[in-house]
Amino acid sequence: MSTLSSHDLSAAVSPFFSDLGSKYMLDPATGEIAKAAGYSDGFAFYMAGRGGVLGDVDADVVYAAFAFFDRGVVRKMWERGVAVEGARKAGTRYAGAADAWGKAHISGFKNAARFNELAEKVVQSVDSCGLSLFAGLRSEPLPADPIARAYRLVTYLRELRGCLHINAVTAEGLSGYEAVLTSENGAFFAKLHGYQEPHPDVSHLADARQRAEETTSRLMTQVYERALSGEERAEFARLTEELKASVN
Repeated sequence: MSTLSSHDLSAAVSPFFSDLGSKYMLDPATGEIAKAAGYSDGFAFYMAGRGGVLGDVDADVVYAAFAFFDRGVVRKMWERGVAVEGARKAGTRYAGAADAWGKAHISGFKNAARFNELAEKVVQSVDSCGLSLFAGLRSEPLPADPIARAYRLVTYLRELRGCLHINAVTAEGLSGYEAVLTSENGAFFAKLHGYQEPHPDVSHLADARQRAEETTSRLMTQVYERALSGEERAEFARLTEELKASVN
């Protein structure tokens, strides 16, 4: 049986999970779920839904967990969102929106059940210390439907890497704002995350940002090293390719 290193697995699947795991967030169907539930806009649903797994907390707690959004925008959208149905109900509804997206867009994933077995091994192996959003999301019950479950697990793996990245960015002494600006297309994402121009010059922070990326990759590699054998890592990579091919 073939094997795969933890480094190669992480490098192969992490960019795909990052992209796929965010698809439902901006999908018009998720916006319709928000509208039907009484949310005034999709961003308020995003903030209350993604952050709702943290519970009934002050907006500054959500800002700390999200890291890369403007503090004022977080407060405005969080308070607007949780006013609709509270934090935990918003979190559960948002997870349900992910499940609906999965059933609509990866229904052709034939080996979802085996993917889920391996993905759950990874997710359950993680010590949640310092990973608040991941821990909150993981506390939500997984859906029984194998397709919805597969997509939900992708969102967990995306959130896991995101939390590890926040820790790496913080260790380099970067603020969330600086981390956004030093990323690829930084000005675009700064606007998307609520930051106002003029932006500071962060060119001198490029090396720190690169080190944060390297640390994130190393930490994610360690997760796969602890959770899966070499054979399981090779199988998980193959199953992820099958998942990628099934997306519509």
